[in-house]
Amino acid sequence: MAISTNSDRQIQELQTLIKGIDYGMLTTVNDDGSLHSCPMHSIDELDTDGTLWFFTSANSHRVSEIEHNQQVNVSFTSSQNQRYISISGTAQLLQDRQKMAELWKPELQTWFSQGLNEPDLALLKVSIKQADYWDSRSSYHPQHINLS
Repeated sequence: MAISTNSDRQIQELQTLIKGIDYGMLTTVNDDGSLHSCPMHSIDELDTDGTLWFFTSANSHRVSEIEHNQQVNVSFTSSQNQRYISISGTAQLLQDRQKMAELWKPELQTWFSQGLNEPDLALLKVSIKQADYWDSRSSYHPQHINLS
């Protein structure tokens, strides 16, 4: 039971750290092994099991990269609050319309003009394995959260 409580506490800490940060940089691995990063609009919430969600186009290059290598990194930065978060995990594509409706936010209309009716709309589910973070409360010594 202590492990679950500790994990819950770590997920809540991570949720607090990313709260209010609108964009994360998603890094995937290209077919040639090089790294590729792109900004993704953050849903701004973690599931209780430590899952991040991002909306994407099912036909995007990042999706084909994830199909070949599920290892990803998502970094969040709030320089104003001196918070820097680096999250490692695995990603997978989901086309679950019910989950999309649950997570949809009006500001996503900027990228997906047809909203939830966008034909190739999909979700990236990022299962967090670990996170490192630096914030003004903990000085600049990295803190570590392990969810695997």
